[in-house]
Amino acid sequence: MVDMVNTKEILLLKYGEIALKGLNKITFERALTRTLEQRLSKYGNFEIYRAQSTIYAEPKEDGCDMEGATAAAAKIFGIATVCRAISVEKDMDKIKEAALAYLPRFLEGKKSFKVECKRSDKHFPLTSPQIAAEVGGVLFERFGNIAVDLRNPEITIRVEIRDFAAYIHAGRIKGAGGIPVGTGGKGLLLLSGGIDSPAAGYMMAKRGLEIGAIHFESFPYTGERAREKALTLASILSEWCGDIDVRVVSLTKIQEAISRSCDEEYFTLLLRRSMMRIAERLARQTGCGALITGESLGQVASQTMQALAVTDSATDMLVLRPCIGMDKEEIVTLARKIGTFETSILPYEDCCTVFTPRHPKTKPNIHRVLEEESKYDCAALEDEAAMF
Repeated sequence: MVDMVNTKEILLLKYGEIALKGLNKITFERALTRTLEQRLSKYGNFEIYRAQSTIYAEPKEDGCDMEGATAAAAKIFGIATVCRAISVEKDMDKIKEAALAYLPRFLEGKKSFKVECKRSDKHFPLTSPQIAAEVGGVLFERFGNIAVDLRNPEITIRVEIRDFAAYIHAGRIKGAGGIPVGTGGKGLLLLSGGIDSPAAGYMMAKRGLEIGAIHFESFPYTGERAREKALTLASILSEWCGDIDVRVVSLTKIQEAISRSCDEEYFTLLLRRSMMRIAERLARQTGCGALITGESLGQVASQTMQALAVTDSATDMLVLRPCIGMDKEEIVTLARKIGTFETSILPYEDCCTVFTPRHPKTKPNIHRVLEEESKYDCAALEDEAAMF
């Protein structure tokens, strides 16, 4: 029986893209380490350290929630794979004993397995194939009803001989990928209650942006449940992106002025332009370098090329639209993956569904848009709305 005093569970967190960052690699590693320390602190006291393109998350005391920590680590951008492993002294007899003690729960009910080995410590006396053969041999001897299948096993056991210890794990969890949040700057997400904008926020966080958010409401045309829906979406998104500060802004007076004064087919375009200008103000106040929207080309009337050009002309800030080339099915699939879909489809209207034109303009002319915009005092109304 293995001496459990000398073995313990640990998380091995492998990163992919970060390994290609050359001289800037240390910046990304430090950002990733900070995020891990923050996210894993909810699950116990972990020591976080780096070596050989891997981050180690080692429990410093009994009682750490390894299940919770594993799930949280898999949602951290910058991590390609998560391995929940057992560490053991670099001694072949102890490695085999540890494998027999740790792996039965993973092998139970399986029909086939194989063992792979990676030997980073070249001073270890056996080669990778020899280590794999010895560990596989004792497992097959103990679990003779499980076949060895080197080509298409139901489960793969991995042994890693590294600088600090030997590590044994069964299966990898796919991580979030991308690069650590905050390494690419900060962006302000225009967060509606729909399916697309949370997906857009997720995609830009995956590219290293810290995310802030602005949500537009139209009380009393939209209610408290619509606001709560948006805040819930931000909370779900924060499991991937980190804490998200959401500012809620009322567009009611702007929408009423547009409705009273302007040609109906321009209602949505004029509203979108006000939203962009107000969002730009908040973005500049909070240190954001870009606005993020969930628009997809051609999905609705306000998302034609001509309409998007009119919307963009309202702001000098970079506008990022990561969903622009995705169809609705692709966006829905992503929303299901990140956990926002079921909340997004709750039947609470947002501001964009209020005063919706029957026949919206799909190929607007900017000169006509500006003519419509001159019919009401949009600047004063935006000043009032933007009192953050």
